[in-house]
Amino acid sequence: MLLSNTVDSILKEKFELNELRPQQKEVIGNLLSGRHTLAVLPTGYGKSLCYQLPSQLLPGITLVISPLISLMQDQINSLHRRGITNATFINS
Repeated sequence: MLLSNTVDSILKEKFELNELRPQQKEVIGNLLSGRHTLAVLPTGYGKSLCYQLPSQLLPGITLVISPLISLMQDQINSLHRRGITNATFINS
């Protein structure tokens, strides 16, 4: 229950959301439990939150590989606006 409260707190404070969608809950729960996870979700469903939120709770580095530079830049800008400043991207 403590972890659930922590997830809810970060969701509200950092991402200004009240609740996760069902599949987001499943994906985030798996990641926080240390399970290898593949999420195939529709466009606009909130896949980014599935790695952004756990990155605030898990030790170490979260590495995201995306072929779209504009998407990476947009997500970094969004995280920085939320006060999550330990995120960056590298492109060629």
